[in-house]
Amino acid sequence: MAASTGNVDVITGLLEDYLSKFGFECYPLKVGWYNSVLPPTLRLAYPDDSLAVVVLSTPDMFELAFLPFMEERGCQGLSDPIDQCVKHCVSSAVSQCFPRQTVDVRYDYELLPSRKPKFLAQTAAHVSGAAFYYQQSDVRDQPWAEKKMFGVCVHPRFGGWFAIRALLVFDGVTVGPEMSQPVPPDCVPSREGRVQLLEAFNFNWQDWSYRDIVHPVQTYSQKQRDYFSTRPAQRIALLKTWGFLPMDNDHPDPNSDAQSQVNGHG
Repeated sequence: MAASTGNVDVITGLLEDYLSKFGFECYPLKVGWYNSVLPPTLRLAYPDDSLAVVVLSTPDMFELAFLPFMEERGCQGLSDPIDQCVKHCVSSAVSQCFPRQTVDVRYDYELLPSRKPKFLAQTAAHVSGAAFYYQQSDVRDQPWAEKKMFGVCVHPRFGGWFAIRALLVFDGVTVGPEMSQPVPPDCVPSREGRVQLLEAFNFNWQDWSYRDIVHPVQTYSQKQRDYFSTRPAQRIALLKTWGFLPMDNDHPDPNSDAQSQVNGHG
């Protein structure tokens, strides 16, 4: 199925209409834009003109999607509650909007058997024009000598207060040459700003100061900050105190070693 730019707008618009209610943004890209900046081992096994869409979560996602999801469904099994919520929202959007279309959905937390990620989230965001991926190579006269510095994406409106959640590849949908690649907004153009950003992200990421490298139009709510500041192993316990999950049995069988082990690990 060949898609014109107009069809791309329709596809992205359907996704955006569905997912924006839950605090997500959608950006189309060609697989070739993504593959062209990566080594063969990390490329997607689709033709260069295949249509893909990268999905971001905005600060609103926590209140619009996650808390209602926990209230209605809770979390199942051991996987991360946020991941379960994102998967529910995105898979629902795909099944509702494209019931007869094969869509390869890859989530940011998924790994291949090789332990490589199913897609490189920051690269996808950059080539789609959604957010600029600032890397060590973007800083001239680097002050870090031979040290490896990890890169980070900055959103033009949300700074670092967002996350890249999924990549959708539309199998068999190809886009013509009229779809031109957008340039991501260079929100941190100065060398000094880029040094500040990468140092804050690599050395002090826990204080979240890197997220404010540009003045964001919105940041995470206090409740969301509390959640993400909590160690992953303790987040279920936090959700219980918020009333989104049933509390543990207050009166376990004192003779049950298994029960004491469960309670001991919260």
